[in-house]
Amino acid sequence: MIDGIRFKVCGLTSLVDAEIADRCGADYLGFIFYPKSPRYLSLRQYRAMAPRLPARRKVAVAVVPSVDELKQWRDAGFDYFQIHYPVETPAAQLAAWSQVVGSKHLWLAPKLPPAAGVTAEARAAAKFILLDTFHAAGFGGSGQTGDFDKFARHQQAYPGNFWILAGGLNPENVGAALKVSGARWVDVNSGVESAPGVKDEGKIKRFVVAIHHAATGA
Repeated sequence: MIDGIRFKVCGLTSLVDAEIADRCGADYLGFIFYPKSPRYLSLRQYRAMAPRLPARRKVAVAVVPSVDELKQWRDAGFDYFQIHYPVETPAAQLAAWSQVVGSKHLWLAPKLPPAAGVTAEARAAAKFILLDTFHAAGFGGSGQTGDFDKFARHQQAYPGNFWILAGGLNPENVGAALKVSGARWVDVNSGVESAPGVKDEGKIKRFVVAIHHAATGA
């Protein structure tokens, strides 16, 4: 935690990068199990590195996983489960995911068109809601910033959930994003990379400094 702000470094693909994130103070380490992502990691690869990973909370990231896949990640020892899904996904599916891992461990990331909001069913199924940038062609990973005002409205309207800001964050814009959105959790991925799936320690350190400045007014 940096001055009251928690952050996750997502899209980790190596022990080296996990250790970098740990040294920089990341609260959460994110691993992507979505085959279409350039930062995709198989469960077998994750299991091979798991014994040597830093003692940070681990987040399995996926797009519309099956219940069986979710159970495998749960059994692999993950602490949290971040699921991206289309906004039209039935409420019964959200409830099924919640039942497998528990609402306190589920991070739901709905793919919200600009005019849409987070449903009551999603807010009931998951304690954590992650708002990422909407783009029609995919789920996250666009590197484009999202609607910070929309995030602020959701967080203010529904204080019973924890709200995580994602989408295009980097050392240059995270300070402004925090000020506009009021976020207390942020998720960074491509904004601290030298190449897809390769984290840059210098960028992560600058990201942390920017959070510090925004949180303290330094």
